[in-house]
Amino acid sequence: MTRNAQPIKIAILAMGGEGGGVLADWIVDMGEANGYVAQTTSVPGVAQRTGATIYYVELYPTAQAEADGGLPVLALMPLPGDVDVVLASELMEAGRAVQRGLVTRDRTTLIASTHRVFSIAEKSALGDGRVDSDQLLAHTAKAAKRFIRFDMAQAAEASGSVISAVLFGTLAGSGVLPFSRAQFEATIERGGVGVKPSLKAFGAAFARVQGGDDGEPAKEVPIAAPAPQPRHPAVRALVERVQHDFPVQAQDFLLEGVRRLIDYQDPAYASLYLDRMAAIAALPGNDDHRLLRETARHLALWMSYEDTARVAALKTRSTRFERVRGEASVQPGQVLAINEYMHPRLQEICETLPGGIGRWLMNSTMPKKLVERFTQHGRVIQTSSLRGYLMLRIVAACKRWRLSTMRYAEENRRIEEWLQRIAATAQRNPELAVELAQCQRLVKGYSDTHERGIRNYDTVMRAVERAGTALAPATLRELRDAALADEHGHKLQAALAQHALA
Repeated sequence: MTRNAQPIKIAILAMGGEGGGVLADWIVDMGEANGYVAQTTSVPGVAQRTGATIYYVELYPTAQAEADGGLPVLALMPLPGDVDVVLASELMEAGRAVQRGLVTRDRTTLIASTHRVFSIAEKSALGDGRVDSDQLLAHTAKAAKRFIRFDMAQAAEASGSVISAVLFGTLAGSGVLPFSRAQFEATIERGGVGVKPSLKAFGAAFARVQGGDDGEPAKEVPIAAPAPQPRHPAVRALVERVQHDFPVQAQDFLLEGVRRLIDYQDPAYASLYLDRMAAIAALPGNDDHRLLRETARHLALWMSYEDTARVAALKTRSTRFERVRGEASVQPGQVLAINEYMHPRLQEICETLPGGIGRWLMNSTMPKKLVERFTQHGRVIQTSSLRGYLMLRIVAACKRWRLSTMRYAEENRRIEEWLQRIAATAQRNPELAVELAQCQRLVKGYSDTHERGIRNYDTVMRAVERAGTALAPATLRELRDAALADEHGHKLQAALAQHALA
């Protein structure tokens, strides 16, 4: 190569199944068909979302190579500060490209989809582990010379294609490569697979960018949800009670809580929820309604705790089958099989049975060993089959005796203690009562996850009792955040020791 001639350097960050390899192959094919020497390499990630595959492409004009007297030596991987174009199939991958130094203010055109596919770390966080998308967008925009972004996953779905075709069309529309639209489209046609939907997605993305839309986010105006108009008399009575007996500032949470608990159990259970919330509404310190809103939200979550009946019901809903079909992009005539891994422990089986039977089984000898023998290994149940579906529907039907189970008695006891503690605290320190209401965040999930959450919750509540009236709201918030920071409780123990509450 001459001193001044440099290859065009393109990095593609994509997750499995998003067509990153196809996109890289398209760029290579287009270059080779139009007078360029091209090379592509890839460094695969660990799995679907724990790490994206990085595809790297370099293009060098054949005429320039001949003038140089030989073939160019092209790099095998991108170097920080030395990339012309970065294409990211998802917003977090754009952020990773910036973090790696592949995106620079003086040189790089960054093309990225703004949709999110949450990472394993975000999904597995005990609290809200999501990265703020607005902050990620702002940081990424500052790093690039030009930042073209919009929801490319939605554009691909609208075109019946895949995101790689949208990225390819956006790349063409950006004008950053020395190729015409016809040359881009000819590349897709040479591929011979999914040509029509790919060209449709390509054309829509090309037109969007050529029209000057670099993806500046539009300000969304919130639209108030219409008041529910239920037909069932018992449900209508609950809605009217919320609208008449509670301040408007808390009605959105209360109505959602009623809806959730009717779905979880029945209208009578939702009425119990409103009875409890009426007592909270009468407490002092509710002038800004923050305590009422936070308690309404967390009480609804706690009263709809996840047991085996709830899990079985959620896994057999028609809306879930529709969602899975959509996520898998199942086409007409294709057969979808959904396999669920189930591993209920003896304790969870006992908690699903009526209280007397569950306690007898838990304290028995031979029956207990027999059940443990058959449940010591997990089972795969195909809920898309009639047999698997009916098995889980039978489990879901067990909700009819939920209020007589061991699990309900235990959860109900904790809920009542929590509400009494909130009420007593609100008399002297309303801000601390709000923090107590939010401690319900520690109790979630089922099986081992639920046990860890209860353990951390009990630890924090013992610290609250130990500290008494001297406990500051900020201290309780710090303890709660520490409990949510790691599942093993190490950070919580450190925070307790720091405040002499261990």
